[in-house]
Amino acid sequence: MKLIVGLGNPTAQYANTRHNVGFDVIDQLAEQYQIPLDTFKHKGAYGKGKIEGETVILLKPMTFMNLSGESVIQVAHYFKIVPEDVIVVYDDINLDVGRLRIREKGSAGGHNGIKNIISCLGTDVFARIRVGVGMKPPKMDLADYVLSRFSADERILVEQGYDNACKAMSLMVTDQMAKAMNDFNGK
Repeated sequence: MKLIVGLGNPTAQYANTRHNVGFDVIDQLAEQYQIPLDTFKHKGAYGKGKIEGETVILLKPMTFMNLSGESVIQVAHYFKIVPEDVIVVYDDINLDVGRLRIREKGSAGGHNGIKNIISCLGTDVFARIRVGVGMKPPKMDLADYVLSRFSADERILVEQGYDNACKAMSLMVTDQMAKAMNDFNGK
């Protein structure tokens, strides 16, 4: 069983912002694979279903970004999922809008949500899909940037990124990490 986590912030105020791309990918996976996100416990909204025949839990932590690990660790413990079977989808300001970077493990790279997950899990050995949201403009506050919405042109690119993230996820849950990285890194 895999735990697929999308990072974002709860409440309508943050919907469709750059920081919520993880939530958006989870929503797309839930729709595509008909997995209702209808359970609200362990500090998150989640649902259990199948992707490519593999059992998965889709999770949107409701703790706000910087405390995402609190929900991840509770759901992982409840379903007895080891960190190596966790996949996290989140935003990356160092990638062009819609581009993906898939890794099996690694540092937080300055992302506070990932820092908290690493702290709560006690390891950085979990897979991740970073979805590019573009670099912040000079002199703009980082928090203001990641909480901003995409332009119409950027929206087209980021939605292509969501489609690619979902395709990559179908490979990752069937233990085809190398193929996912080869096929989708940089796309």
